Amino acid sequence: MTRHKNQSFLRRLRFALAGLGHAVRAERSLKIQVAAFVLVVVAMLILQPSPLWWALVMLASAGVLAAELFNTAIEHLADHLHPQVHPHIRIVKDCAAAAVLVGVLGALTVGFALLIHLLRR
Repeated sequence: MTRHKNQSFLRRLRFALAGLGHAVRAERSLKIQVAAFVLVVVAMLILQPSPLWWALVMLASAGVLAAELFNTAIEHLADHLHPQVHPHIRIVKDCAAAAVLVGVLGALTVGFALLIHLLRR
């Protein structure tokens, strides 16, 4: 039960990277989110906004990716513990998906604010 506890930082980092790798390979929505993130980074490199805008966009992007990873983890755990369709499990999965939606809407708002800022320069 505690085999992942109190291990070195590098070992725990490998666990995290393994989880990220699995999620990117297995989840279509995460692949889309990662592709969008890459496009955002390319756009930021071209547009060259101030460091504050970089920080806001990267924070918003990290929030979306983190929400997508939590959603993936919750869905896998729920499916493992209760493989049959169940109304309570459906609520849990729907709420996790809603968290991703909220993160995406927040990130889009940051992107829209950046666009307005850049057009007013």
